Amino acid sequence: QVQLVESGGGLVQAGGSLRLSCAASGRTFNNYFSKYVMGWFRQAPGKEREFAAAIGGSAGSAGATYYLDSVKDRFTISRDNAKNTVYLQMNSLKPEDTAVYYCAAVLSRTVVTGAGLYDYWGQGTQVTVSS
Repeated sequence: QVQLVESGGGLVQAGGSLRLSCAASGRTFNNYFSKYVMGWFRQAPGKEREFAAAIGGSAGSAGATYYLDSVKDRFTISRDNAKNTVYLQMNSLKPEDTAVYYCAAVLSRTVVTGAGLYDYWGQGTQVTVSS
């Protein structure tokens, strides 16, 4: 059974920082985590889930990163394959960043940004930015 578990969400004032973590477990991830493209998505109340950031895997896109334009230069996605963990460092947070943040995984040669293309999802972690 594969599992993605997010942590690190919380309440922060505008301009503050948070670091989200997503730990992957299960046979598939224990053996092949490094190959997976890992993504972070977010969903604000009343809005559709949107792509935030993604990082490539060793299946063909190692080192590649992609970001939603509105978070570029503020968010940084990274991964530690030895720990089966992906991170999202969020700086200069704004109230409009308030959302539930989800970690997702897909085995792909290229980095993909469509939510429907991802196979595995975590339960999400709440990020609230106060003004």
